Amino acid sequence: MKNKTYNKKKILVVFLFALITIAGLIARLVYLMIIEAEYYQELAQDLHEREREIKAARGEIVDRNGVVLATNKTVCTISVVHSQIEDEQKVIEVLSSELGLDTDEVRKRVEKVSSMEKIKTNVEKETGDKIRSYDLAGVKVDEDYKRYYPYDGLASKVLGFTGGDNQGIIGLEVKYEEYLKGTNGTILTVTDARGIELDQVAEDRIEPVAGETLQVSLDYNIQSYCEQAARKVMEEKQADSVSVLLMNPQNGEIYAMVNVPEFNLNEPYELNTGADQAALSDEELQDQLNQMWRNGCINDTYEPGSTFKIITSSACLEEGVVSLEDTFVCPGYRIVEDRKIRCHKVGGHGSETFVQGIQNSCNPVFIDIGLRLGADRFYDYFEQFGLLSLTNVDLPGEAGTIMHRKEDIGTVELATMSFGQSFQITPIQMATTVSSIINGGRRVTPHLGVAVLDENGKSIKEFQYREQDNIVSEETSETMRALLKSVVEEGSGKNGYIEGYSIGGKTATSQTLPRSANKYIASFIGFAPAEDPQVLGMVVIHNPQGVYYGGTVAAPVLRSIYDNVLPYLGIEKS
Repeated sequence: MKNKTYNKKKILVVFLFALITIAGLIARLVYLMIIEAEYYQELAQDLHEREREIKAARGEIVDRNGVVLATNKTVCTISVVHSQIEDEQKVIEVLSSELGLDTDEVRKRVEKVSSMEKIKTNVEKETGDKIRSYDLAGVKVDEDYKRYYPYDGLASKVLGFTGGDNQGIIGLEVKYEEYLKGTNGTILTVTDARGIELDQVAEDRIEPVAGETLQVSLDYNIQSYCEQAARKVMEEKQADSVSVLLMNPQNGEIYAMVNVPEFNLNEPYELNTGADQAALSDEELQDQLNQMWRNGCINDTYEPGSTFKIITSSACLEEGVVSLEDTFVCPGYRIVEDRKIRCHKVGGHGSETFVQGIQNSCNPVFIDIGLRLGADRFYDYFEQFGLLSLTNVDLPGEAGTIMHRKEDIGTVELATMSFGQSFQITPIQMATTVSSIINGGRRVTPHLGVAVLDENGKSIKEFQYREQDNIVSEETSETMRALLKSVVEEGSGKNGYIEGYSIGGKTATSQTLPRSANKYIASFIGFAPAEDPQVLGMVVIHNPQGVYYGGTVAAPVLRSIYDNVLPYLGIEKS
């Protein structure tokens, strides 16, 4: 009797356990089939769908007249789908032969079990079409886009280039990435359990959206003139590099920005020095590439030298510590504390007015007026003119001014700063500040981006840039235009003079650090017409050999550029 009762209990326990297990399984099925149904449907779909990306065409970059400076070239991406390959050896032979790749490397990728394996990207379209004509099962040829620059090295450090993913790396290409990049599309195909595409099921295709066109203020013809002139003087003077800037001082539009030697945008990883890249370590190669890509106009600072006398003059006139009739005596030097600071004219200029002082680019005159202004006010004008801020030019990597702290400016520092030494600024900062002094006192933002255009060339967005008024008074601006015109017509800038044109400007010769290296920078800033400036140009020559004075080697370069550019811009001879 006791055994029967025990057996009944045992059967009941087993039955209840079975019932609970069945209920659990039913609950799990309900959970999977109803609550998690969407998730597992997507998972199953993913196992039977293969997605391939369609690259969007990157937006073009065009100059102010619509000349295409950066566009796209159709290329192909060659891939294989392991599960679809029927003749593995034939695929390996064809791909290694047509793509010029090592057979073992191709074999390794072909034999790799994956949903899709890329063999090579950026393949010329003709080669891609030839591979497609073999009609090899498992081989995919997808058309893609590669960035193409019609003029190779033109404005290379301004335009910049893109990487393997067609994304901007430097220059305008990275600055305006959001407008240029476009939106990629996709091709979706359905496969069976073995990964074979099902012919009877149509492809699902999402078309890519091309990027928008960027119109810039660069002018192809002006950029070409400037690059030719820069290359010529670089070769003649065996200089390390030459930078040229041409801009509209009224609104900040940049017509040309040159940094020779430029590099080939279609081969951006090939050094322009002719160096044996194979002999360089990866780190050495990258360092040299970074140096090659640097835009000297905005990335590098230098001591401006005597071109900075434009700014010292403006501050002193604005403050009222000097007048045009003031007279000075230059014996060839000034003693400042324990320093003997020399003038470029060893014998001195003798007695001279302030006007003659700026025409002669006389250091003692500028030491005198700088000391009259005083360190505190000098520093204040640095701030007022915008020299302690970035210009906010629309290119990446702009360098800031390297300047003494206000409390560290002693008498000697003030004396040397007054004629453009013991601090450093960029060429774009110098050109922008001089523009604000000669245009009536408006601080403009130098820029290249003008507008974003749609596929029909219609403007859909115009860029706006900040201006700041009252940098100097209109009276000081007018006085400086007249003074700088006299420098070109009667003073140290006479090699920048062009008969029939009214040109203002200032030369400079500065020494690089360390002084013991005896390396110099020759520069010239000039603008025309002097009475109503429409174009401002700047030439900076790094380490010219032989004669290195700005008035002798830099001024003639801008004169040769203006010979072509002024008539081109419609600026008539008077």
